[in-house]
Amino acid sequence: MTDKPILVLKFGTASITTETGEPNVAVIAQIAKEISSLHKDYHVVIVSSGAVGAGKSFIKDYKGELIQRKAAAAIGNLALIGIYAKEFNKYGIQVAQSLCERKHFADRKQFLQLKSTYQELWKNNIIPIANENDVVSSRELQFSDNDELATIIAAGFGAEKLMICTKSGGLLDAKLKVIPVVTDIDKETMKLVDNKMSTSGLGGMASKLTFTKRATSVGIEVIVFGISEICGILTAFEGKSGTKFLPKSGFVSVRNKWLASGSVSTGQVILDDGAVTAIRNRKSLLSVGVKAIKGEFQVGEFIELLNAKKESIAVAKSKFASVDFDKETSVLIAHADDIVLL
Repeated sequence: MTDKPILVLKFGTASITTETGEPNVAVIAQIAKEISSLHKDYHVVIVSSGAVGAGKSFIKDYKGELIQRKAAAAIGNLALIGIYAKEFNKYGIQVAQSLCERKHFADRKQFLQLKSTYQELWKNNIIPIANENDVVSSRELQFSDNDELATIIAAGFGAEKLMICTKSGGLLDAKLKVIPVVTDIDKETMKLVDNKMSTSGLGGMASKLTFTKRATSVGIEVIVFGISEICGILTAFEGKSGTKFLPKSGFVSVRNKWLASGSVSTGQVILDDGAVTAIRNRKSLLSVGVKAIKGEFQVGEFIELLNAKKESIAVAKSKFASVDFDKETSVLIAHADDIVLL
């Protein structure tokens, strides 16, 4: 397998479906055409939503209930992957379906198996198309949306670029103009978006910024773009449209990228100011610096570290189980080598 960089592209439900929720064949055809040219120089992963929308018309009295969404996804995945396969086949490219769950990233052994599978697909010039395995994923362990899944794949596999398609065409300023370049996702940047969900999917721009920040923190360039423009993927790739989020400088080890990618946390640990300072100085986290714990987790599972304002500052691999937490006893919560700052 040639040593080509990795490119992850994420397409949400609103981007690739019609107003009635059916797959937009014309848009998918355009996606295949443009990606076929990038495929020559990159190992490509597509993360595609739209399965529920593609299958819901087959479910009687569809009301969006959880079990109905699962059934719709089971039908829709088949239809959606069929359209992708047909369109990419026009350019001599085969695609493969990859249905993912949190455990595939949280467990390093399963993660390495997934990575090896993708590498084998790339070696055979096949593009994996990933989506969450909605049929079996429990609500508690679901990805928040496919923005998260795309970010986890990009970080874990060490992608060079992550491209996220959105109807807005990029991050908009107060005058609703696309901002070409963002160097840092700070509080002022977050004020430009709200927390409204997409009407057709699960994610919104606030979600995209949250996971974009996570991707850039491990050295990945992120481009948020629109598909409605002529050659939307290629023009955004060339920096002529969309918003480019610059990656943080500095070396990030493969292991730390996996830690960041595996940040499908089962619990949250809120830290005091002293503990925040300590981990930012690359120190280990001790129980004396913990203010509160949310959720349940076991030894070896991922936890999200928050400051007193409940802002996410790091992810870590836990050295203890939440049920054993005792603030009065000084114990190691997470070793410095197992903490990745965001």
